Amino acid sequence: MSRIMEEQVLLFGEDVNYDRAKEVKEFDETKAGVKGLLDSGIVKLPRIFIHPKESLPKYDATSSCLFHVPVIDFTGYEKCRRLEIINEIKEASETWGFFQMVNHGVPVCVMDEMLKVIKVFHEQPREVKKEWYSRDHKMKVRYFCNGDLLVAKAANWRDTIMFDFQDGPLDPQGYPLVCREAVNKYMEHILKLKALLSELMSEALGLKKDYLTNIECMKSETVVCHYYPVCPEPDLTFGTTKHSDPSSLTILLQDTIGGLQVLHQNRWVNVNPIHGAFVANIGDFMQLISNDKFKSVEHRVVAGSVGPRASVACHVYPNAFQKYRPIEEFTSDENPAKYRETNITEYLTHFRSKGLDGYKALPYFRL
Repeated sequence: MSRIMEEQVLLFGEDVNYDRAKEVKEFDETKAGVKGLLDSGIVKLPRIFIHPKESLPKYDATSSCLFHVPVIDFTGYEKCRRLEIINEIKEASETWGFFQMVNHGVPVCVMDEMLKVIKVFHEQPREVKKEWYSRDHKMKVRYFCNGDLLVAKAANWRDTIMFDFQDGPLDPQGYPLVCREAVNKYMEHILKLKALLSELMSEALGLKKDYLTNIECMKSETVVCHYYPVCPEPDLTFGTTKHSDPSSLTILLQDTIGGLQVLHQNRWVNVNPIHGAFVANIGDFMQLISNDKFKSVEHRVVAGSVGPRASVACHVYPNAFQKYRPIEEFTSDENPAKYRETNITEYLTHFRSKGLDGYKALPYFRL
């Protein structure tokens, strides 16, 4: 029996002596993450990381030849090319839910330094990192392995350090020393880019440029910095399972390793890295308030035998104390509201309760 077949037998419950919860607990208590497993010299994946065979990625060379994620050049966004850029954002947001941005105003050296320090943090000894390890959502800066580790049926091959700005700015003195300066500088630039995108996306929706700002749909952010070590058996697991983001918008910085894929026309398409580019993807909350005008699409990260891979995802969220429903301009007798009123707190509670189970959270809120 092959290794995959053996693991599938175990996954589907025929090993009555296997205690998954116990294995998860023991792994979590090491506070070493998947990097710790790799450092220990493992050559076989622990069972908690092995995904069902039918969900594992299948190689499809044609998809990324047939399709290419839109790349939008932001040069001239202030004046001469603004309308052209707005139209490109509109088309990408309606058809792909994803686009890459170049010449966006954030210095490449700032982006490179951010990716560098994220790797430095994760490659520190376990004894240094473990003081930041926590699953407490009240901790504004924390390191962990798989946010949904305790509820997911199979874990993903990645570690994360998170900076949670949803309640406002954080004191940089509360960041790990190795990444303090770089994170602080990066956030100065990313907030400017967020403000610009709020304007451009408002206009792409056919609204006044300050609309999304005024309704506080792009009010706060959480920055999650993922580290994907080389995987000993990448065909058995994922870096990140298929999901869509619960945010209004995600601004992603990825390194040049690759592995991010987006679901387009029922095919998985590589989001090929471009040095100096950001990836933007529409979140569930933007699809909700736009009444399906802009699309929040599923994406994933495949595990790899090359790496480590690093990425920095800035999830932009609405005001936590405000309720939202589809914007009036996007509803009519012929096109009524498709979603019920909710707020981001309720949405995230539902999203976290199910984990990255391969199903979108958005249909739960559909009328």
